[in-house]
Amino acid sequence: MKAIVEYNSRKITVNISKPIDISIPVNPKKQNVNAWYTKAPEISAETQEGYEISVANGAVVNFNNIHFNPHSHITHTECVGHITKELHSVNKNLKYFIFLAEVVTIAPLFHNGDFLIGVKQLKTALKNKKRDAIVIRTLPNLEDKKSTDYSNTNPTYLSEKAAVYLREKGIKHLLIDLPSVDKEKDDGRLLSHNAFWNTAGKVRMDATITELIYVPNDVEDGEYLLNLMIAPFENDATPSKPVLYEIEK
Repeated sequence: MKAIVEYNSRKITVNISKPIDISIPVNPKKQNVNAWYTKAPEISAETQEGYEISVANGAVVNFNNIHFNPHSHITHTECVGHITKELHSVNKNLKYFIFLAEVVTIAPLFHNGDFLIGVKQLKTALKNKKRDAIVIRTLPNLEDKKSTDYSNTNPTYLSEKAAVYLREKGIKHLLIDLPSVDKEKDDGRLLSHNAFWNTAGKVRMDATITELIYVPNDVEDGEYLLNLMIAPFENDATPSKPVLYEIEK
């Protein structure tokens, strides 16, 4: 099924019957992705007066509680409220959900004992392209990204200069397959978060960062239509389901 979308005066044709889901779900039945030293997520039946409310237990419905942290256990999208004293909700600040995105694959650099994504790599990948969103797939791109416990592993992160470059290039939505755009332990500086949202200047309230995505290896680098779907939580971050669509030439 094809759809024609008019985007910034450009007509784009996509096959909406072939979505590319790049989200990681909460799935306690398997080894779930995890970060930031949290316990595993839980999904369990509500218990009232000692009675478990589930069809298996004789109830007419399943009635589950879900305990998780969006920053730790699932693909999530966050706004500047993640790092500000003021409370800002991503649900209120993300008002549009369809964007032109560029998928790029980056082999992290080794620098001063860390692996990071540098500004030169992003400049090479984006060149003079004008995009609203960037989807960063890091190498190696193994299936275990969906179940890795990143806590205390010093994962790859984005350099501050790279974050500044993306902001100055007009990228509003940054999606990455890592638990954070910043170093796991950086004494609370959060250089890339601050640089991308421009907290030292005019704050980009409508810009978002989506972390813990997974882009399958058979998805080629290039231009896609992105549907950035979020759950309506009034919180700095919320579970999200970014979906890509190939653009027909």
